[in-house]
Amino acid sequence: MADKAAADKLHLGFLRVISMDAGYVGGLLVTNRIGRPLEFQCTTPVRPNKTQEVLYGPTLEAFLYSEVLGRTLLDRMAVKPDILLIDQPEMLAIREICSSPVLLLSAKSSKNGSSVLDDARTQDGFEDDSSIVERLRKLVPGSADLMEPLDRVREALTEALRAAA
Repeated sequence: MADKAAADKLHLGFLRVISMDAGYVGGLLVTNRIGRPLEFQCTTPVRPNKTQEVLYGPTLEAFLYSEVLGRTLLDRMAVKPDILLIDQPEMLAIREICSSPVLLLSAKSSKNGSSVLDDARTQDGFEDDSSIVERLRKLVPGSADLMEPLDRVREALTEALRAAA
């Protein structure tokens, strides 16, 4: 009974950033354990200027993804995610500012037949986040495709930008 109550309250966050001509745009979808949307937020495009590109160098994308776009989205959400699932390594730094565990999923895992959770990575210094994998295995249906909501976020961002143009 306790597992069912925990499962019913589990909020999965799917965070993704896309790069377009207009700049970088982030989206965060929070779902229940079976993938039904509870809340979605997206940012307006952010375009770094040349000075920022020079000053941030190779750390620019990680900074934009996590500290600019990711932080904005997490702050806006009324429904806070219990776990944040990402598929972009540049996004791992979000764990530094997020109280929820963060798992980097790999699409390669699902293509070679193993579960995306088998190869999930965590941010350096937050290795305890990997303990959440077993909780996910217990609370999320085995048939659930944890990569699919990230595709929905990408599609929703593309559609939102198209509608705004």
